Amino acid sequence: MSGLRLPRADGSLAAYELVGEPLVIDSARARASNRVAYAAAHVVADPLADNTPGRPAVLDWDATLAFRHHLWRQGLGVADAMDTAQRGAGLDWAATTELIRRSAAEAATVGGALVCGAGTDQLPPGPHDLATIRRAYTEQLAVVTDAGATPVIMCSRALAAAARGPDDYAAVYGALLDQVQEPVLLHWLGPAFDPALEGYWGSADLDLATKGLLAIIGEHADRVDGVKISLLDADREIGLRRALPAGVRCYTGDDFHYPELIAGDELGHSDALLGVFDAIAPAAAAALEALDAGDRDGYARLFAPTVPLARWIFDAPTFHYKTGIVFLAWLAGHQSHFTMVGGMQSARSLPHLGELFVLADRAGLLPDPEVAADRMQLLLRVAGVEQ
Repeated sequence: MSGLRLPRADGSLAAYELVGEPLVIDSARARASNRVAYAAAHVVADPLADNTPGRPAVLDWDATLAFRHHLWRQGLGVADAMDTAQRGAGLDWAATTELIRRSAAEAATVGGALVCGAGTDQLPPGPHDLATIRRAYTEQLAVVTDAGATPVIMCSRALAAAARGPDDYAAVYGALLDQVQEPVLLHWLGPAFDPALEGYWGSADLDLATKGLLAIIGEHADRVDGVKISLLDADREIGLRRALPAGVRCYTGDDFHYPELIAGDELGHSDALLGVFDAIAPAAAAALEALDAGDRDGYARLFAPTVPLARWIFDAPTFHYKTGIVFLAWLAGHQSHFTMVGGMQSARSLPHLGELFVLADRAGLLPDPEVAADRMQLLLRVAGVEQ
């Protein structure tokens, strides 16, 4: 069956016939040579476990790791244990530690590129001093490096609450960068993704925050591979990108403007570390392949239908984007269920998910449209929407 009646935001139902031509997925793509590209990967919950809010996360390891192999086969790197994997939204530190170790072991079997988030989320709720925050970061950095992955030093809610200005960020990050043996990635996650990170780098004024971040990078440029910018502000990212020291990459985390930021301009380009690449991996891989070949028209054509989908996945409240990512993985057949750790499958409305179905179809990102339609119909029936 291909026809469905999908719910709309006004409470009505609208008929929809699938129209998309599924993208052909190569069994193994070469890694892009002109851009470094990581897909921030989601985790697959164990549907038979108690993955309700506040409970320890229990993952389906086979499905979680199989999805990482899917990304590596597309020629993409994997950014693991980051916010797409529900750090701070149901994935606790015990499960995160196991995820890092297992993903690193799998990456080693195929030569897959892997970076993993290191933060401070093992700390209990409540205030913490800077020394405690620094020790928490150090513990997580050791887990990532011992596993053989490259760390991404993630923004810390605890540091955002404790820091009194740019000097506190400089002290913590300076101590961390002084101890790493190989270059790491930094990460600026804006408040759209996590409201608790308002004022990160020492100021709610983004010009001053940018100045603080650049000062830290400038002082430790030999220890910084690059910085991921997730502010959903293309002009600010371009300005920061142009101000980075030579050899320090800008990884776009802008899930709204990624095609133009990755394409770049006469003064440079952004590399990529994107949650949306989890959902659009085949299109992203094909677009990067076109860019490698010098086919900018093909690059733009491949990415164009993914942008409306990305903007809807990351629509406000943006921090619930993980629900759409997992929903699309279910529709695409990468997992057998639509269940998330922390019960987060309930974080988006049925009309929102219905529109995701439509946009994914139009972008050619439903590999088997009949399977996707059957699963969408199943979800609608559970919700009481008869077809």
